[in-house]
Amino acid sequence: MNADARGDEPNGSATWVWRCGIMIAMSLSARHHLRRVSAPAVSSLSSRSSARRSSPSWGRWSIRWSGLALLLLGISTAIPANAFAGTDSDLELSLFSAIVLGLVEGLTEYLPVSSTGHLLMTNEVLGLNVNAEAERLLDTYAIGIQAGAILAVLVVYKDRILQLFDGLLGRSEEGRRILLAILASFIPTAIIAKLIFDPIREHIFSPGYIALAWLVGGIGILVLSRTAFFDRAKGELAQITVKQAIIIGLLQAIAVWPGVSRSLVTIIAGVLVGLSLRAAVEYSFLLGLLTLTAATAFAALSDGGPLIEEFGLFTPIVGLVVAFVSAVVAVRWMVAWLNDRGFEVFGWYRIASGLLTFVAIGLGWLSF
Repeated sequence: MNADARGDEPNGSATWVWRCGIMIAMSLSARHHLRRVSAPAVSSLSSRSSARRSSPSWGRWSIRWSGLALLLLGISTAIPANAFAGTDSDLELSLFSAIVLGLVEGLTEYLPVSSTGHLLMTNEVLGLNVNAEAERLLDTYAIGIQAGAILAVLVVYKDRILQLFDGLLGRSEEGRRILLAILASFIPTAIIAKLIFDPIREHIFSPGYIALAWLVGGIGILVLSRTAFFDRAKGELAQITVKQAIIIGLLQAIAVWPGVSRSLVTIIAGVLVGLSLRAAVEYSFLLGLLTLTAATAFAALSDGGPLIEEFGLFTPIVGLVVAFVSAVVAVRWMVAWLNDRGFEVFGWYRIASGLLTFVAIGLGWLSF
């Protein structure tokens, strides 16, 4: 998509239509999700987190923060697209774009729908991929604001994180066991990703391959849900072995393909090796802490300087904060939803997203 087709002028009709659509969609989504989250208590991953999740204060807290995020999104529509650009180049990241990318990252990082696929598609729709350098910096930006999603899990699962810390210090056998499992899962993922990531990014980081992954993953979710796959195992997280963790880590590497979803693969892998769905979901979140932290640190060390030089500090910080708030909402909602409803909704969502993307490709709105 070239610069002329982006519609990035502040008063351009295409930009205003897109922004209004985003605001309406996010408002409806927040209203629906918050209604679910503030519903009566559901089965929880620990008794203390259950009390926090089911209390009325959580509903009020989530409404306040979600309202703030939506307010920032609305304010950003009045700010010129180049107001916070770091330099006078073709690469621009407006406050509006930073907020949208933060919302997309936070809402999709831990849901089984692929944050990478959604961020790449968002870049296409917003017209941010103006050249190869822009794509590289946007990839770094997306990885950087993952820190917001990382902080969200630290907040939501702080009791478990403290247990892992106790395990590191030798004060909790369960914490030590889970911590070793996380390390055993991370190592094979890191090795495989290092070997195959660059070729994959060069050849298949595009709408067509993302849509294909969405479709295949969506169909897979429906098939597994209707064959009671997610109800087959009953193992608790405290029982996980190093062997099971290594298998999960090997399968997690599949998520290097954009649109697959690290969360989806690790949850399925967890159930496959014998964890209950509840335990697999929690392990996916905890494994994501290490995996995402490593990716964020690597991106910061390799491209952090050029990113700040190009975009400045303000928009990355905005994206990180919005990602944190939206990830807290998404994680709490997902746990409540899976305890109450199951996985099928994510399958239908992925299939619809894949089909709509192929329609857009067929109409020439997106390249394959």
